[in-house]
Amino acid sequence: MDKDLKTGTTTLGLRTKDAIVLAADMRASMGHIAYDDESKKLYKITDRLAVTNAGSVGDSLTVIRFLRSQARLYELEKETKMSVKAAATFLSNILNANRYYPFQVQFVIGGVNNEPELFEVTPFGGILERKQYAVSGSGTEPALTTLDNDYRSGMTEEEGVRLAVKGIQAGKRRDVFSGGKSVSVMVIDKNGIRELDEKDVAKYL
Repeated sequence: MDKDLKTGTTTLGLRTKDAIVLAADMRASMGHIAYDDESKKLYKITDRLAVTNAGSVGDSLTVIRFLRSQARLYELEKETKMSVKAAATFLSNILNANRYYPFQVQFVIGGVNNEPELFEVTPFGGILERKQYAVSGSGTEPALTTLDNDYRSGMTEEEGVRLAVKGIQAGKRRDVFSGGKSVSVMVIDKNGIRELDEKDVAKYL
């Protein structure tokens, strides 16, 4: 059934002064049915690298498993953590190699090596480095409008979280396929990945 489950969704990533903030709604749909309102769309890859997914749940999880295993091999072989750019390139290679029988997915990938880095990987393997923010999913337009209006360089982590939640809420409000119980939020900085719980997120709703 996972292959039929789609995350008609709103996900985003944005850069703050010292961190990457990833956020997503929590609704998974099957056709015109709101199938699940607590769907996971943020995935930790390493202790400083994570992705958001939009598209088919089954396809997304398959690609994410590839990426996690490759990140572990990379660390063993090179004795260093996989960079965000290397992870984005690996995702690009997988998606491009399967473009004639494509995975129905789109990823926003972010993390911190020496500094916060953010990339968008398109369904056919295009890589777009984003210096400010990236958005994916069916709720892209309202979320992107929110970020266009309110994003500024050098934001603090708290300001970034507040804006990320606001962007996802805009998607949930205007896109019929976005929704869910709450908003999922991850913060990635030099100390690692922190996933906000529902009570923390509620402060920004």
